[in-house]
Amino acid sequence: MFGLGWPEVGVIALAAILIFGPKKIPEMGSALGKTLRGFKEELKGSDDDVEQDHDR
Repeated sequence: MFGLGWPEVGVIALAAILIFGPKKIPEMGSALGKTLRGFKEELKGSDDDVEQDHDR
């Protein structure tokens, strides 16, 4: 995962909790998940558009 080991991931998670607080982390995770899901759907949709254009 980006060349990061577990100690580095732990330090990043601890820093995020200290900066944003434990209540804000789930909200941020949810927003990130929705953003990534939408991005994947758009990529899939653009792939379908390319295939349709290629078939014409």
